[in-house]
Amino acid sequence: MALKPEPTAPFHSVQYALRVLETVPRHGGGVTDVQIARETGLPVAHLSSLLLMLRREGYVEQVSDGAYVIGDSLVLLGSGMTRREALELKLQETLTELRDSVGAAVYISRYIDGEVKITQFADGPRTPKVNEWVDFRSAAHASAVGKCLLTQLDQNGRRDHLSRHKIARLTSRTITNEKVLFSKLDSQPPTVPVLDLQEYAVGTVCAAVPLTAGSAVGCLALSLPIEHAHRLRSAADTLNRRAAPVVLSLAI
Repeated sequence: MALKPEPTAPFHSVQYALRVLETVPRHGGGVTDVQIARETGLPVAHLSSLLLMLRREGYVEQVSDGAYVIGDSLVLLGSGMTRREALELKLQETLTELRDSVGAAVYISRYIDGEVKITQFADGPRTPKVNEWVDFRSAAHASAVGKCLLTQLDQNGRRDHLSRHKIARLTSRTITNEKVLFSKLDSQPPTVPVLDLQEYAVGTVCAAVPLTAGSAVGCLALSLPIEHAHRLRSAADTLNRRAAPVVLSLAI
C-alpha cells in the first residue's frame, strides 16, 4: 500500500531529537549544548526548544553545571524490560499526562494490516472514552481517528479500505458519498487537526492529529461529550502541540 508524502507537522524535528539522544549517552559525565550542536550539526538556537522538550519528557536531564545527561525515560527504554513493555509504559504515562492537560480522553490509533486499531488510550471518571457503538474498523469514514488515518493513505489505499468497510450512515452528519469524503480528506491541511462533529456518534465530538514515525500510519486523538464541544478546538490545538513526545516514543 503506497503512502502519501510525509507531511510537515509540528513534530517534524523528531529526527533531530534522535540525533541528540544518540549523542548524550556517549558522554557519561554530561555534555553541553554547544558540544551537542557540534556533534549533531544542529545550531544551538534550534537545540534550546528541543532540549526543553526532551527534559520535560524525561529523556535527558540538566545537571548543576548546565551539562546534559540521560534521563529516566531513556534509561527505562534500555532496562531489563522488553522494548515493547517499556514503550507501552512510556506512552501510557504520556497519554495520562495529556488527558489531564486537555481534559479529555485521549487515544493512539494505528493503521495495521489494513485495519483501524486503537492501540492505547487514557480515560477517567471525568474524561470518559467514546462509546464504541459501531466497530471503529467499520467507521473510518465517520470518526476523527479513521479520517485522520485515511488522509495518510493514497487513493488506492483508501479505496481498498472502503471496499472492505462500506460507507454507512451512522448519524445525520455522516458523510456517505465517497467522492465528497475523498475531497474533504484531500483538502485537509496536514498541520490542522481532523474533526468529528457528531459524525460517528450523537453526543460526542472528537479531534485527531497524524503521528508520522517512519512509514507507520498513526494518529493521536481526543474525544469530548457534546456539552464540552466549545473546548474542542483549543483542546485539539493542545493535542497538536503535544504530539512530538508521542512521535518520539514511537520512533525510538
